[in-house]
Amino acid sequence: MFPLRDDNPTEIFPIFTLAIIAACVAVWVFIQGAGFDQRVLADSVCALGAIPAEVTGTVGVGSVEMLPGVECGLGGITWAGLVTSMFLHGSWMHLIGNMWFLWIFGNNIEDSMGRLRFLVFYLLTGLVAALAHVLSEPNSPVPVVGASGAISAIMGAYLVLYPRARVMTLLVIVIFIRIVPLPAWVMLGYWFLIQLLSAGATSAGGGGVAFWAHIGGFVAGLALIFFFRNPKLVRAKRAHVKLSRREIDHRGWW
Repeated sequence: MFPLRDDNPTEIFPIFTLAIIAACVAVWVFIQGAGFDQRVLADSVCALGAIPAEVTGTVGVGSVEMLPGVECGLGGITWAGLVTSMFLHGSWMHLIGNMWFLWIFGNNIEDSMGRLRFLVFYLLTGLVAALAHVLSEPNSPVPVVGASGAISAIMGAYLVLYPRARVMTLLVIVIFIRIVPLPAWVMLGYWFLIQLLSAGATSAGGGGVAFWAHIGGFVAGLALIFFFRNPKLVRAKRAHVKLSRREIDHRGWW
């Protein structure tokens, strides 16, 4: 399942959602070299990524091979890496996928709590997600990067606030390809189930995906949205969604 759009219109312009997207793209291009130079990419991940063994203090100065001939030095930043890692990515597809999910779900969550609250929520839940990964692999010398932990929290918050909002979803089952509207709780519930199953089948860092960061972020979003949401804004959005849904039912999605 891959989300394409939702029927949840926004009330305010999502300044911070766009700002975070712009920041991640800028870091990818100007600090990580847009992935064109593998050594520059590896150096950025090593220098600014979150390395569990550094955070927990279970490893001293040393190195781990990231790519053939490219070693990642250890003993650098520790706790700061939990924050800086949120703005780094490992590939174009990693960046594009994360930013796509952030745009679809993030603008509605920013809309539901206000701009500054949204920024604090994003950074706080991203930190919780990174810590969840660290706890799952406390001795790992492999750096983790990506905005997916904080984005997972946004998805968890969306599930709480708008479980019945319809999400146009691309379904690919072998040769069956179709775009269907699904309730958000179905699409997001399926996504979370995949994270749980994947985390159970592999280690947190297995396959290059920090599944426990996704799980930790999602759960943090489920819990913290009750403290960050603005009830007045949420009520206004829900009323707007009902009106928009009637228009969609009358005219069709496209």
